[in-house]
Amino acid sequence: MDKKPPGFIKRLFQGCVKFVSALRLLVVNVLFLLVLVIVFLGVSGGEIPKIPERGALMLDLKGSLVDQTSYVDPLQRLMGGVTPEQHETLVQDVIDAVRYASEDQRITTLVLKLDDLAFGGISKIQEVSLVLEEFRRSGKKIIAIGDNYSQDQYLLASHADEIYLHPMGGVSIKGYGVYRSYYKKALEKMAINFHVFRVGNYKSAMEPMMRESMSDDSRESNLAWLSSLWGEYVDTIAARRNVSADSVNHYANKFDQVLAEHQGDSARAAAATGFVDAIVDRDEINQQLINEIGATDEKGFYQRIGFERYLWIRNIELPSSVADGKIAVIVASGMILDGDWPPGYIGGDSLAQLIRQVRRDESVDALVLRVDSGGGSAFASEVIRRELALLKQQGRPLVVSMGSTAASGGYWISALADEIWATPTTLTGSIGIFSAFPTIEKTLGKLGISNDGVGTTAMADAGRIDRPLNSVFGRAMQSSLENGYARFLTIVASGRDMTTDQVDDVAQGRVWSGADAFDKGLVDQLGGLDQAVAAAAKMANLDQFETEVVQLPLTPQQQFIQELMGSEVMLSWLGNPHAGSQSLLRQINRWVVPFGRGLEFIDNMNDPQNTYLHCSTCAEL
Repeated sequence: MDKKPPGFIKRLFQGCVKFVSALRLLVVNVLFLLVLVIVFLGVSGGEIPKIPERGALMLDLKGSLVDQTSYVDPLQRLMGGVTPEQHETLVQDVIDAVRYASEDQRITTLVLKLDDLAFGGISKIQEVSLVLEEFRRSGKKIIAIGDNYSQDQYLLASHADEIYLHPMGGVSIKGYGVYRSYYKKALEKMAINFHVFRVGNYKSAMEPMMRESMSDDSRESNLAWLSSLWGEYVDTIAARRNVSADSVNHYANKFDQVLAEHQGDSARAAAATGFVDAIVDRDEINQQLINEIGATDEKGFYQRIGFERYLWIRNIELPSSVADGKIAVIVASGMILDGDWPPGYIGGDSLAQLIRQVRRDESVDALVLRVDSGGGSAFASEVIRRELALLKQQGRPLVVSMGSTAASGGYWISALADEIWATPTTLTGSIGIFSAFPTIEKTLGKLGISNDGVGTTAMADAGRIDRPLNSVFGRAMQSSLENGYARFLTIVASGRDMTTDQVDDVAQGRVWSGADAFDKGLVDQLGGLDQAVAAAAKMANLDQFETEVVQLPLTPQQQFIQELMGSEVMLSWLGNPHAGSQSLLRQINRWVVPFGRGLEFIDNMNDPQNTYLHCSTCAEL
């Protein structure tokens, strides 16, 4: 029988969809060609950027420090759809630029200009500080300049030899905290039953759905790691600025009194505490930098080059190195989700594909997995861990470098490594498991809607949100989670050469700082990615080696536009549509980020068994 042709409406709809898709493709291609023309004209009609013969490297960090940039649709990026707060700066780019500059005689000074740094994170700042120390040991000076310094900005600025502040500015140091909204009463008012299953006394991911306030166990655990991180922050400021830890704590805890002592002048308060070396206007600091560097540009400013432009040119200048081996680096950053996901998330299948690619590449001598994740899907975590296990079976070294966070599912995929590196302020552990789902039968009842029926088994209505929780299903779910927790303990015990009882003592969903995790045996060494790569090379018996970052391939067009739009060099030719001061709306956006993260996790809960290894309190600090 012949298939009946589609009707007119359906054909019209299909035609419209095809037309819109074709139009979008045409627009992208036209813009792609337009960008090529603009860049060609910029290069051919103007001078190719070069490093000044004498000048400063300006570390003008923008947005957030990240291990991996999130994928942004090229068309959106091209049309200016990324705000300054959404800008992402690769930590490794910063480290490479500073390291090159320390050996470059053309660079005399490093200037930290941090006004546009929205979020650094104490762990990533610690990694950057290591290379700043290298720069200082080369005999060159580091100078920090700023209109204001946020807590993260000041932590990085404290590594400068001199810190300058605008007369209308200040230093904001507030400390660290975990504050969450609790929804139990709201759910009760909406007659929603939120059923939570978990294993681990400290596994608090779903506490907001179950309680009206933080539990004693969560309060104890959170305060412990918060205090560890705050201690690192205070000790760093005290050591770098030659002030007492008590004065730092007094400034944060009694800021109203400190400010009153200086008639409300926040700049004078910061200077009196010893946080800055001088209070200067912009023109004064410019002249001081001109005197320091001994060179000016054509506009009368001190001679400098931005770190992104500098890195771009240096990568062209540097000759190819001779290597006797290769270390592969894979970055696993973001929420762990089932399936294939773009950069910014960890897809179980997409990350497994990268590991498989390394496993099949005989030229790779060792793998360093950089983990920066609070976890997510238990199933996806196991898919990733299995691929890592297969790589280890080949006898090639596997080293994990933990970023700001490598907790819960992030620790699940890390545990079998030959060596685990973390910074003192990495958040890790959170060895526990949970599941949750709502039922709305009472909500529907208030609307006069009921549900009834028959089934062939006691499980026939399991998982329906319009019926009460099936008791058989509820007991089965808890049993399944207990099995998952036991599996977690076994995985950690096997990888860390511990007994399951020893693991259980430091597990139960508890979060640890990197320093405490080192003491508990959950990590092997304290250090950053560079140190982890060096350790992997040593395990593979390599003296001279190349490092290759393995990532999912993009089409040539995607790759070109992504690199183009993320490059300060090219943006300087095309113009930056987002230059300017921060608006109130952008500040509000930062206030609601923690709430948004929670919604993002709930929205992306896609584990096939509805079981999760996720640390909800591991917000980056």
